[in-house]
Amino acid sequence: MIMNNTVKLILTDIDGVWTDGGMYYDQTGNEWKKFHTYDSAGVLLAHQHNIPVGIITGEETEIVRRRAEKLKVDFLFQGVKDKLETATQLCKDLKITLSEVAYIGDDINDIALLKAAGISACPNSAPEQTKQAVQMVLKKNGGEGVFREFVEKIMEK
Repeated sequence: MIMNNTVKLILTDIDGVWTDGGMYYDQTGNEWKKFHTYDSAGVLLAHQHNIPVGIITGEETEIVRRRAEKLKVDFLFQGVKDKLETATQLCKDLKITLSEVAYIGDDINDIALLKAAGISACPNSAPEQTKQAVQMVLKKNGGEGVFREFVEKIMEK
């Protein structure tokens, strides 16, 4: 479907993509997120093809930092207000163009980057406005291994 040699960087949102979008808090102030292990295989698959992976999220949590570190994600940007600006700067640093980026996001703060990326996708659970902005609406919902599904689609020949 998509030639993987055109993709030089895979970027992803977290909440609503790697998670189901829920934010869980307990009475002592702890925050919880549930990640699907299938998505870790997506990072491994990208790395096997020498494609770096980056996370761009508006949230800033230790949970995401720890997950990114555990999976050896190449780039982590938290607390981002303008995801397109962050991605554009990263592309400049890597000497690639946005047309060589594959991005998966799920909500309105992702739309500008989804429209600018060479390959764009969202989970099936994304709002309609996001679905209209992407090239691929994937079968899985956020938090069900949709990042892995995205990487596998990119790697199809």
